[in-house]
Amino acid sequence: MQINVKGHQVEVTPALRDYANAKFERITRHFDHLHEFTIVLGVEKLLHKAEATIQLSGKTLHADATAADMYAALDALVDKVDVQVRKHKEKLTDHHADAVRSARYG
Repeated sequence: MQINVKGHQVEVTPALRDYANAKFERITRHFDHLHEFTIVLGVEKLLHKAEATIQLSGKTLHADATAADMYAALDALVDKVDVQVRKHKEKLTDHHADAVRSARYG
């Protein structure tokens, strides 16, 4: 998996890049079919904004978060992406077979 951290009119410091990489490594523990992460960091007036685009096999997920500072925006973004990835993983598992089996033999 490849994590790209970009800045939109913001300089991405090595500390910020390492923080983003460490936070998004957590997502790979839940789901290992992730191909590419693109994280775009930016500032709009007084708010710091973080956006993520995730390439999965056959699907693209997108999330964004804003906060008073960039680290808080990254934390909120990781939480949103985590929910989306877990939801996508749940959709991939076949729950119907278990429901049919329990209804027949239940």
